Order: sequence, then C-alpha cells, then structure tokens
Amino acid sequence: LTELDKLSVIGVQQIDRVVEVVDETLKGNSVRLLGEKKIKDETGKRTKRKAGGADLSLPKIRKNEFIEIIPINTGCLNQCTYCKTKHARGDLGSYTVADIVSRIRQVREDKQVKEIWLTSEDTGAYGLDIDTNISDLLEEICHVLDEDGTDVMVRIGMTNPPYILNHLETIAKALNHPKVYAFLHIPVQSASDKVLNDMKRKYTVKDFETVVEYMLDHVPRIHIATDIICGFPTETDECFDKTLELIEKFKFPAVNISQFYSRPGTIAARMKKLDTKIVKDRSRRLTKLFKSYILFGDRIGEIHNVLITEKAKDNWHFVGHNKTYDHFLVAPLETENNMIDLMGLCVEVEIVSVGKYFIKGDLTSSCQKQLIQGIWDKTFHCPTGCLDGNTTQRSNNNILENFGAYFPYLRLLFVFSTTIFTLFVVVFGRFDVNLH
Repeated sequence: LTELDKLSVIGVQQIDRVVEVVDETLKGNSVRLLGEKKIKDETGKRTKRKAGGADLSLPKIRKNEFIEIIPINTGCLNQCTYCKTKHARGDLGSYTVADIVSRIRQVREDKQVKEIWLTSEDTGAYGLDIDTNISDLLEEICHVLDEDGTDVMVRIGMTNPPYILNHLETIAKALNHPKVYAFLHIPVQSASDKVLNDMKRKYTVKDFETVVEYMLDHVPRIHIATDIICGFPTETDECFDKTLELIEKFKFPAVNISQFYSRPGTIAARMKKLDTKIVKDRSRRLTKLFKSYILFGDRIGEIHNVLITEKAKDNWHFVGHNKTYDHFLVAPLETENNMIDLMGLCVEVEIVSVGKYFIKGDLTSSCQKQLIQGIWDKTFHCPTGCLDGNTTQRSNNNILENFGAYFPYLRLLFVFSTTIFTLFVVVFGRFDVNLH
C-alpha cells in the first residue's frame, strides 16, 4: 500500500488532464484526480450539471483503426440493485448534440475509419439531463450521414427499454437509414416482473416486448441482442421458466448469459443468495436453449454487402457485418502472386453456410474480378432488396444471367432424352397413356 500511495491516479472523466497529472508526478507529487467533470454556470463558480466527460475532439489511438468509438453520455439514471455502474460512473452526464455531431464530422475526414459506434451506459437515456433526447440526436446524425463525403456505418449502442418507449418511431427510422446498422442491444435481464421490480429496472416484461415487437415490425431483419442474469436472489423456478419462454418466443440471434454475481456495496449483495448449484443449472438450461436453434438457414444463396473490419481468431477468415449487423466470415482472396487484403473494404459475398455464431460468405465472381483489377467500389451500399428478404431472388437472377453458359449442356441432355424415348417406343410398340 505504501508503494501504491506514491502513484498518481486519473479518473475516466478527467483523461483530458493527463498531461497535468504526468507533469506533477514527474515533480515527485502524487495526484488523485478522480472527481466528475462539471459544467459551471456563467459565473464560473457554481456547478450547473455533470459533464459528459473529456473533450470529444481529443486525439486518440484506436484499438481498431477502422472503428471510432464516441461516448454520447456517461453515468446512469437507474439505481439497479445488482449494479455498480452508478457507483463508478455517477449520475447521467450527456455530451451536447453539437459536440457529438462535430466529432462525427471530424472523424469522417479520416478515410481509414469505416464504422462509428455510439456508446454509453444507456444510449436511450441520452440527453434527459440537458433537455434533449435520443430522437433529437439520431435525427441530427442522420442529416450528417446524408452529407456528401460521409462514408461510414454507425452502430447504436446498448439501450434499456424504459427510455426508448417514447422514441420507437424515430429510432426505427434511424435504423432503416442506409448508413446505420439495423442492430439494437436491449437487455431484459429477466422475464419476470417480480424479479425486474426487485432489480429496480423501471420496466415490465410487456414494455420490453413492446420495444422488440415494434422493431421487428418496422425494421426488416433487425438484429436484436439481449442480456439475461440467471439466479438473481429472488428468482424462483417459475420466474426462470418465464425467461426460457421469452427466449423461445423471440429466438434472439445474440443472448449474453451471465450468472448473478454479488457486488459489494449493492442492495442485492445483502439479499440471501440462491444455491450455487441452482444458479449454474439455470445458466446451463438457458445456454442449451439458446444453442438449440440456428438462424439464417433460409438465407443460403443470398447476396450481401459486408464491411470487413477484423481478422477472425483462426487468422485466416476476415470478419465483417452486413446492414443488419450479422456476423460474417469471409475467406481471403488469393491470386497467383499474393493475397488481397480485404480489411476496411465493403465486399459482395454469397452466403454459403451458417452456424450458430456466424454466416460464411464467399466473394462473388464479379467482386473477385474487380478486386483483382483494383477497381472495386469500396463504399458500403445496400443492394436492392437486401433488407426485405428479396436477396434470394437476386441470387436466382445470377443463375438466369448465366443461362447461356449452361445452354449447350441442356441441349445435349434434351437430345439424349429424346433418343432414349424413341428407342423405347420402337422396342415396346405404341406408348399408351390411360387417363383416369
């Protein structure tokens, strides 16, 4: 502890003051800068509100050079009984719409960036502390995306149900924008109103279902992810069965399953915990249910545009996403002399197989040809029909377009069949067919 006392520590909201902290540390001083960043009033003396955090315009080194992460707010409006976010991040503090839009315009000048992730502890609560809301922000962002020179895809971050119930129409409209992924992460945690109330989640199961059903109806093929906590202290067998029924009903493509963990200092930590065997059993049962279904099998043969941003863990396939943020694995394109790097490109692929956690796609012949020639259009665009289930027809059209290549073989087959039929008639006599 004596050694740790000599170290300087800086909080996440004060990162823009790192130079000051380093300077003081080099002078032999120990600095603790852990407080929240505050917005002062006109006098500069009184605190007006909590700020979003460090200046968004600060330079940064990205973990993934193709992905820019923009926090739109920090902190939380909730007081969930199992969570430490409120303790660590404090109350809600939102960046202004102008600050966020300015950052997006700044980022789009960096042609290396292909995706922008809007993140926070709760995206849906954005702006409620500064007299605005998530609808206002998304409308302004979509205006920016419509401007010339904006060649990025935007992903909207996690949102809890209660704060988006009044903004479903605007959010759905944004998710249908060609440069916004049709993806939404909406944690439910439990399908029991009793458990949700004990968690102080501020919504009911019906509220959650309202959000999900609206998005499924208004955003074609939307990719919805959710979270489940197994074994909350007040969760009964009946409560857990309702959670199983909810997952069975919607068959979400992504379910993040966790076992209840007692975090010191939370209200839930003072509750009587369930037997560990019960918690583990429920986690196994839910995991088994989730793994029991495989989606997208009906999409084999469809053509999709996929934006490549990562390499897979096998260090062979490229990882990318289509408009609905489905997880694609794409094999590299090898030529006689080298292997073409697909990172940062939007490529056209045909779905050839699907698994529980991925869709495998092969580069189409036209995409391969243009990549080799160096003339492939690298921008992300959504093919006609890619959101309404008509991409299978596009695949069929490719077959029709290539009919000429198959015609000689079909003609030979026809001649062969006619010859066999003629021989049959000659050998066995007149061929009668009785109709009843």
